[in-house]
Amino acid sequence: MISALNQLVDLVEEHLAEEFDVHAWAGELGTTEYHLRRMFSSLAGMPLSEYVRRRRMTVAAADVVRGEGGLLSIAVRHGYGSTEAFGRAFRAVHGVGLSDARRDGGPLRTQPQLRFHLTVEGSIPMDTRLIDRPAFRLVGHAARVPLIHQGINPHIQRHITALPQEEHLRLKALGGTEPAGLLQVCDDLDPDGREGSELTYLHGVSVSLDTPAPDDLDAIDVPAGTWAVFRTIGPHPQALQTTWAATATAWFPSNPWRLRTGPSIVAILERAADFSTATCELWLPVEPS
Repeated sequence: MISALNQLVDLVEEHLAEEFDVHAWAGELGTTEYHLRRMFSSLAGMPLSEYVRRRRMTVAAADVVRGEGGLLSIAVRHGYGSTEAFGRAFRAVHGVGLSDARRDGGPLRTQPQLRFHLTVEGSIPMDTRLIDRPAFRLVGHAARVPLIHQGINPHIQRHITALPQEEHLRLKALGGTEPAGLLQVCDDLDPDGREGSELTYLHGVSVSLDTPAPDDLDAIDVPAGTWAVFRTIGPHPQALQTTWAATATAWFPSNPWRLRTGPSIVAILERAADFSTATCELWLPVEPS
């Protein structure tokens, strides 16, 4: 995977002035667009589309400052059809307009070309198992919420705390298959993992596919497939978020698996009364790479 990401970075450089077709290049690199975008954003800390935009404007800034030709010719050379569109993109990255940058030489924000490396430390073993699961159904209470990378997501917290205690007990009684217990489900996640992008969050349980969902509950049907299950123990949600990040930085680069489209699921197995610590399982849908 690290090799594929570095090849992707090289392709970005070769095609900076063109519309970048991630889907086509993912096939050339032997992976999927979904997995490539998820791994890039996890490791680079920004969506692939944002990296392309920053690199394009970094290279374009040199032409603007050097005054090589008119602004329209520079815009066209870097893949923009008008000076206005080029100017908006330039200001969004550099924080200054084209004329100011040409006159003053900056300030400019440079995006260096990325290079990915795998650092093997091995100090924190990952407790992982692979499970083949037939199709199943997730039922519960769903809401659209923004993605937040660090700390407790207040939108999810409000969604859960708004449910009466008897509803949690009712959901627990409905659950009938793995993943067991009350589940925190994230679906329709932006492949780029952009903070603030919306996802579907479902607080519920898993049941067999032939179990109908009650009329007042939402349902997500999950197709059959393989799951990588990561067990986490410690401060909540920090231990879970650390493990989630480590799947991208350590587990996927070291194992012949890639993410496939589907929900990510967190099963809370045990927890302190105040939820300060917890034992969890993180379920990620995977396929052979």
